[in-house]
Amino acid sequence: MRAVTESIGRWVISGTEGTGRAAMLVGETFVWMFRPPYRFKQLFLAMEFVGVGSLFIVLLTGLFTGAVFALQGAVAFRLFNAESLVGPTVGLSLARELSPVLTGLMVTGRAGSGIATELGTMRVTEQIDALYTMAVNPVQYLVVPRFIAGLVMVPLLSILFTLIGMCGCYFVGVVLLGIDEGIFIAKVRWFVDPRDLMSGLIKACVFGGILTMVGCYKGFNASGGARGVGIATTQSVVVSSILILVADYFLTAIMFQ
Repeated sequence: MRAVTESIGRWVISGTEGTGRAAMLVGETFVWMFRPPYRFKQLFLAMEFVGVGSLFIVLLTGLFTGAVFALQGAVAFRLFNAESLVGPTVGLSLARELSPVLTGLMVTGRAGSGIATELGTMRVTEQIDALYTMAVNPVQYLVVPRFIAGLVMVPLLSILFTLIGMCGCYFVGVVLLGIDEGIFIAKVRWFVDPRDLMSGLIKACVFGGILTMVGCYKGFNASGGARGVGIATTQSVVVSSILILVADYFLTAIMFQ
């Protein structure tokens, strides 16, 4: 019993310390966001890495997500002779939930892990310590551009996810299943309103901040050489995915209660 109690205590202390360090990193990031010098080159490089680099996987996922949901929805709605509701159902699902959540998870797997790996490698090779010797704040130079890139690029990717997902839904519903094109478009315009799209963008912005901050935090605190970098990368993906799903629940409860 003593060993179990001690292990639980160590886990609680470690979790509390980690939460405190993460909160301090977030606070320091917000402080340095508004202080010069503004490193626009680093920002554009981070936006290219987070956004442009994740474009293919996001579009591919969105296309087949919309197509699969249209196919499944058509099978279900055919039982009630309501195939015309396939378009708005998929549209609402994409705008409110699927686009921000799946975009966040895809970007986490590609860009979030890359951020953790890059910063973790810099930590174990003492490149981050070298920045201090050159009077460069590592949070401003490394974390702030990636955090802003997540806030900006993930919502844009979510918009593209919704667009390409609806293209996949249109192809399956109208071209393959024979749903009337006019009714399909009219129903989508009737049921899906700007509030649904805005809620998805807000979620995507939050998810972008989460995945970049978790990746930066895990990379900043990596230790133990190559093995430590690998552990930090794995933890970054797992923690980011869990936090995205948890945050999605609370954001949905706030916006649609």
